[in-house]
Amino acid sequence: MFKRISIPLTLAAATLLSNPAPATAQSDAKPVRVAIIGLVHGHVMGLFSALPKNTNVQLVGIVESDKALSQKYAARYHLAQNLFYTSSEPMFAATHPDAVLVYSTIKDHRKIIEDAASHNVSSMVEKPLATTLEDALAIRAAARAHHVQVLTNYETTWYASNTEALNEAASGKLGTIRKVVVHDGHEGPKEIGVGPEWLPWLTDPIQNGAGALFDFGCYGADMVTVMMHGQAPLSVTAVTQTDKPGIYPHVDDDATVILRYPGAQAVLMPSWDWSFARKDMEVYGMDGYAITVASDGMRVRYKGEKEEARTTAPALPQERSNSLDYLAAAIRGQIKPGDDMTSLPTNMVVVQILAAARESARTGKTIDLKPLAP
Repeated sequence: MFKRISIPLTLAAATLLSNPAPATAQSDAKPVRVAIIGLVHGHVMGLFSALPKNTNVQLVGIVESDKALSQKYAARYHLAQNLFYTSSEPMFAATHPDAVLVYSTIKDHRKIIEDAASHNVSSMVEKPLATTLEDALAIRAAARAHHVQVLTNYETTWYASNTEALNEAASGKLGTIRKVVVHDGHEGPKEIGVGPEWLPWLTDPIQNGAGALFDFGCYGADMVTVMMHGQAPLSVTAVTQTDKPGIYPHVDDDATVILRYPGAQAVLMPSWDWSFARKDMEVYGMDGYAITVASDGMRVRYKGEKEEARTTAPALPQERSNSLDYLAAAIRGQIKPGDDMTSLPTNMVVVQILAAARESARTGKTIDLKPLAP
């Protein structure tokens, strides 16, 4: 069924922090000033719940053109009216944030990041980074030109179980990695009650890039890219389908993606068709395996052992346990994202994988990839 075609790529991943700020002692650090741009991405609800409890960041502005939506959030979270702006330029002029937290459609990430970068302001966006490789390349160009950071926030980055599984692979404890299987998704956005400001664009192939393929395929692509030390797969093969066309007529709700690496394969299973929400990963090496269970559980077994053990992953340091403390540490220069799960180089490859998977599913062909060139 699958014929092989090759897509040459012309630009390359570069280190994210070209001009990192000097480290600041935590005890002397002032809160990092952040502004929120967009309220149509429902994950912003988790942000508003976390902000009052976090002393490392200070909310200085919120940009949302839909005044009714702004009022909805103002009432729900008891937000002062002077925080709200209907466009970005007055907000930047009045508040001078250190970073923006982007909760727009995925399609709008590029223009928001470029605008923030032109004000020398860093960005953290909700996953995935972009809907197209063209937009990802433009985002990277803006980050380089203005020496700002562009970070991508995944819920799974803050799971101790994922960090421990990646450590097991990196340390060599599992031996040579041969296969990785990642399951991500839930029953479907409409089925779980996604809000009216979110559902229309989440199920739009232009605004979101695809359906479950982009919404949940990015999680596995992100972790596998880190595990493979930032290298792109040799090829991507994907199959998508829509099992619930009455609900999702324009996008896929189930996908399977096979990534081929030298000596290894990764299988991503993003879906809006799971019986319940899940985000778990299986890592198989020549000397053992590690399987994540929820945010902090692990099942492991090593060569020579007769049965697997169940363990709890070590707790993450505070600055790596949530997006706000991580962002503050990155802005202060206490963390250099480099090639971790939030970094721009990693997420350039994630978009490369997602775009190739979309093309593979569309054409019925395996897509050969080449590394992004300098």
